Amino acid sequence: MESEGRTIFHVDVNSAFLSWSALKRLEDDPDAVDLRTIPSGVGGDVKTRHGIITAKSIPAKKYGVQTGEPVVKALQKCPQLVLVPPDFETYRKYSHALMEILSRYSPLLQQVSIDEAYLDVTERVSEKGTSGVICPQVGCKETSGVVCTPGDRERAIALAQQIRDQVRTELGFTVNVGISCNKLLAKMASDFEKPDRTHTLYPEEVPEKMWPLPIEVLHGCGKSTAQKLQLIGINTIGDAAAADRALLQSFLGQSSGAYIWNSANGISKSKVVAEREQAKSVSNERTLSEDISRENYLADGVPVVCMLAQKVAGRLQKSGLVGQTVTFQIKSSDFERHSRQMSLSAMTDQSKDIEAAALLLADQLLGGPEGLFAQGVTIRLIGVGVSRLAEKEKTMHQMDLFEWAERNEEEESRRAEAEKAQRAEQAAREKARKAAQAKKARQDKLDAMMGKLNERYGKGTIRKGSSE
Repeated sequence: MESEGRTIFHVDVNSAFLSWSALKRLEDDPDAVDLRTIPSGVGGDVKTRHGIITAKSIPAKKYGVQTGEPVVKALQKCPQLVLVPPDFETYRKYSHALMEILSRYSPLLQQVSIDEAYLDVTERVSEKGTSGVICPQVGCKETSGVVCTPGDRERAIALAQQIRDQVRTELGFTVNVGISCNKLLAKMASDFEKPDRTHTLYPEEVPEKMWPLPIEVLHGCGKSTAQKLQLIGINTIGDAAAADRALLQSFLGQSSGAYIWNSANGISKSKVVAEREQAKSVSNERTLSEDISRENYLADGVPVVCMLAQKVAGRLQKSGLVGQTVTFQIKSSDFERHSRQMSLSAMTDQSKDIEAAALLLADQLLGGPEGLFAQGVTIRLIGVGVSRLAEKEKTMHQMDLFEWAERNEEEESRRAEAEKAQRAEQAAREKARKAAQAKKARQDKLDAMMGKLNERYGKGTIRKGSSE
């Protein structure tokens, strides 16, 4: 059976955290050395040199520095390694800018992490007509092939080049683009030679480009699964592709065995899923039974703000959404609306975050010598809202690396502080021990001298003095 041909891009930022930290450093100081050109890394406590490496430059990679390894180990490999702390606010800014550019190329954009996304550009590059050639799905017994014209492929490569050029020109960093007819192969292709490259991995290219690779680099094959496969002689992706599917399923389980066999053969039915249409904001309002003024705001107004924040949080949680911009608004007794809004540092669905922001905005709008209360305005309606929404599950998935890095940095910082305190305590105990030893040595020496004097001149000639 013949399936519809697709053209899928996987766009992946080269050394994202390191590149983005380098750009921020150059923005702050144009004369600074570009971190991407020297052995450098992001992560850990820069002062104490504790923690782990969360990103590395290509020159650092040449020294064997690896992402996820302890900073102290990386410094042993490369003593001149330049370390910089993570800057998550900057990373979010560049990630958002990248996705904005990619969205111009196709409405079928699926962001899968902070620095990578899939694009379905089939409609953008397809060549209408029947002059297509058949590209067989290697090893697939259910699908004979997908239609793909030479023109499609040429236009796809040109479009990938255009994306890379635009990202480099507008944002200052580089990306790899992997091209294929499905997400799996596009992802595998983008991991080929870096940086700033376009790679194709169509089904007929799998034997040459993918099968010789070690099994552990197969997308979706975890470390423990790779170790299990190596125990039975499956060391390359090609070994897994040639293995009996039933054998893999009996060894790894039905689902995992089927996944490894299909993936090794370049087979994937996963589609690029764009963000679904959703509400632009979630809000709640309350018309008050009595007008609120400066005199009764604390007693009657603040509880309403808190109650509305809780209701908005509940609606977000029920809908599986999170938001980043909080809005506080009022309607005055003469029916005029006034509002203030602010963006939080991170997305949330928690009432405490929304409440704190809403109360701060309320104080800005209502309080102070130039606030509405000072102008004699009274309030008949209060509203609280949250906008810039996203699906919580996807947001959490996309931010896994961020949160993993942040948690590790916080944990390493706490560990470093604990170790510092422990060392200080040990030093104090050692100092006290040495002082006690010195005091005892002096006392022993004094006692020996007294003994000799008493022995020579008679007992009781020298006695210890009283401290009283």
